[in-house]
Amino acid sequence: MGGTARGAAPQGHAGHSGDPGRPGDPGLFGPASVTWQVHADPMMWVAGVRALYYQALLPRAVRGVMQNSDFRKDAWGRLMRTANFVGTTTYGTTEAAERAGARVRKIHSLLKVTDPDTGERYGVDEPDLLLWVHCAEIDSYLHVARRSGFRLTDAQADRYVAEHRTSARLVGLDPADVPGDRAQLAAYLAGMRPRLAAGPEARDVDDFLRRPPVHPLVTPARATLWRRVSTLAYASLPPYAHELYGRPAPSPSAVTRGLRTTGTVLRCVPARVRWQLPPKHVLRAMARLGPGSRPAPCSARSVP
Repeated sequence: MGGTARGAAPQGHAGHSGDPGRPGDPGLFGPASVTWQVHADPMMWVAGVRALYYQALLPRAVRGVMQNSDFRKDAWGRLMRTANFVGTTTYGTTEAAERAGARVRKIHSLLKVTDPDTGERYGVDEPDLLLWVHCAEIDSYLHVARRSGFRLTDAQADRYVAEHRTSARLVGLDPADVPGDRAQLAAYLAGMRPRLAAGPEARDVDDFLRRPPVHPLVTPARATLWRRVSTLAYASLPPYAHELYGRPAPSPSAVTRGLRTTGTVLRCVPARVRWQLPPKHVLRAMARLGPGSRPAPCSARSVP
């Protein structure tokens, strides 16, 4: 599994799925879905960081992260927990996916946020906040996958968006209220633009994603590897997001070249090596369902 997501939904994605691995259970998506193919691609890590940047631009949503989790000290653990949630819901059994969703809904129901300007108290599970987090995530996954060279037809891309009405249900949304194709998703995102801003919390997220705290021994790796991931993720945001953050990005053609080059390099790493993290979701699904469930490399060609 490659993704990290639900980034602006506070802290609730539990560690291990406890997937019992029932033989023959394809889970909520299954090998015939576009999601099954896309989420196995290594560029989902770049997409997940893009989602964090994007989600942080809705002040009411990002406050939920900052006020209900120790983001600055446990950001890596948080990223892995959210990646594990996406891996479980994509590749786990139906029971494991539903259990993970119930756990997230329960945790979110307990968390409150205070608006520092007005004193208003509200829940992190307000539908409009959950919907923003969901749509920013799905847009990021789809955008980075296609722009980096993962081959999807327009019909498959629409199907991917529609499939994620299921993941929206898991976090507490009514699927009928969630965009079901690219046009609906684009219309929703355009309608949200007046509500977006890079407030203090978004600046904190930006600062962390550019310079995450690491042990001194791995500082060189941060400079060489993480910087490329975070730079590409930021650069692939819509131009208006760059304007809100106040940082320029390379030209669109340069960003596309960077995404394609990075995708080519990462896809050269043997799949069975890449799929070790987060904890072997794809490999466990293949063991449960057989070799025919193996995601196709760099395309959804097996999906009509």
